[in-house]
Amino acid sequence: MSFDGFFTHAMVHELNQLLATGRIAKIHQPYPAEVILIIRANRHNYSVLLSANPTYPRIQITEIPFKNPKVPTKFAMTLRKYIEGAIINSIEQVDNDRIVRFNISTRDELGDEQNLILISEIMSRHSNITLVNTSTNKIIDAVKHVGSDQNRYRLLLPGATFIMPPKQDKLNPFIANQAYAQLAQKIDDQDELTKQLQQTYQGMGTDSARELAYQLLHTENVANQYQAFLRSFDQPTPTLAVSAMQKMSFTAFKPADISATTEYKNFATLSALLDAYYADKSQQDRTKQLAGGLIRIIHNELKKNKTKVKKLQATLQDTHQADEFRIRGEILTTYLREIKPGMNEITLANFYDENKPIKINLSDQLTPSQNAQCYFTKYQKLKNAVSHVKEQLAITTTEINYLENIQAQIEIGNPADTEEIKLELQQQGYIHSHSKNKKKKETVSKPEEFTAVDGTKILVGKNNLQNDRLTFKIANKNDIWLHVKDIPGSHVVIRSASPSDETLLEAAKLAAYFSKGRNSANVPVDYVPIKKVKKPNGSKPGFVIFEGQSTLYVTPDVKI
Repeated sequence: MSFDGFFTHAMVHELNQLLATGRIAKIHQPYPAEVILIIRANRHNYSVLLSANPTYPRIQITEIPFKNPKVPTKFAMTLRKYIEGAIINSIEQVDNDRIVRFNISTRDELGDEQNLILISEIMSRHSNITLVNTSTNKIIDAVKHVGSDQNRYRLLLPGATFIMPPKQDKLNPFIANQAYAQLAQKIDDQDELTKQLQQTYQGMGTDSARELAYQLLHTENVANQYQAFLRSFDQPTPTLAVSAMQKMSFTAFKPADISATTEYKNFATLSALLDAYYADKSQQDRTKQLAGGLIRIIHNELKKNKTKVKKLQATLQDTHQADEFRIRGEILTTYLREIKPGMNEITLANFYDENKPIKINLSDQLTPSQNAQCYFTKYQKLKNAVSHVKEQLAITTTEINYLENIQAQIEIGNPADTEEIKLELQQQGYIHSHSKNKKKKETVSKPEEFTAVDGTKILVGKNNLQNDRLTFKIANKNDIWLHVKDIPGSHVVIRSASPSDETLLEAAKLAAYFSKGRNSANVPVDYVPIKKVKKPNGSKPGFVIFEGQSTLYVTPDVKI
């Protein structure tokens, strides 16, 4: 289910019950298009996420931890100035649209009461968060500025008059009407009725429309069923559906038309449901947003090194002709007297293959002896190049493996890992550091900690700096170390010298999950005591060698 008007209706109902009359205690903007309001209500702090992310726009209470930037954004500072400490009078939905208004009362610099509205528009790439002064209807600020060159109808800039998005010519389903009865009487095909419901009603996503169509076609009392469907969003049943192909979807109701191949899981609140659904998706998207510059640098470096490998391989292929140059030089030396001045080529007997005379190109500007020496020089040059080319190939291949490992860490990492990956790339010379205090020691965050069923601690490094610290600083020499076989992944350590088979399996699943093989079904994972893991001198961060390992084959899983 998309975050449609019906889901918005249910979410607003949930937020009003928990947050109305609450006070905005703190405001953070951890990511470019996302704002966190810490609201104190009923003696409890709630972290309310307002997301204008074009891929995952939504509004919810979240339990997922976030990390604030070192310097707050201008929009965050504006919100702090105007609404930090303010009271939320109510939260309301505009019609059945994906627009939510936080009605806020506060006091200005003179102590006079001031009413403001924080508006969250959940509309894909047009999503936005806007703070508006109700007395003047002027925009104080918006998380995304939209100028006249982008939208002539509607400016979203500080000081501009706030204009609501244009209304669709559709019915609000929560206002009494008879359109549903007319539709149900005329149409008996579920797909066609689904389509007509979406065209008729405001804010109706495909899942909501399909569910309503199914219910209307399987009841004798259409009016009662329609009203029951609407009432269900005031008492929702937050449901996560996971198909046999592991495709997830969420709804505010448990579907009446259930599938035998789909697993359904219920949650206490809509916000808990969204946390479960977006946990991985939003983290990956946020990481890619924050690591956009790093991704471009790695892409360019990979492209450069792969081009270099092609050229080195072509040079190596040329070195296979080295013996041909040596043979020509030797034959010319043997038959120097037969070469006449001014000749461009000569055919001579080949004492390496008597049945095949050999044609040799000559320079008419050189003496016979100089022509022979020219071939020996080419031979020696190519022969000397072999060792150099092989050395460069090895160095460049190692570089590519390292960059692909960084690329994989960004893909499987979270936003907090981005800074450490950036620090590593600065240390390795891929990024120029603009820090004035170069002597300042950068601290590396702790590896992620998991607990096995039997209580054993399992530590997972999420980037190369963490991996090195975990393997060579934190772990004991008898702890068990795990890593996916032959592909980029995290270092995993079991804090035990003799873990149970269950703990070993759980750690192997974590190693597979935090690797490039996350989406595979059968991933090989090597494990070995830490004392057998070595780091070669001068090697890149995260690179190790080991021997005497055993291998497990597991399906990646982060839930242990």
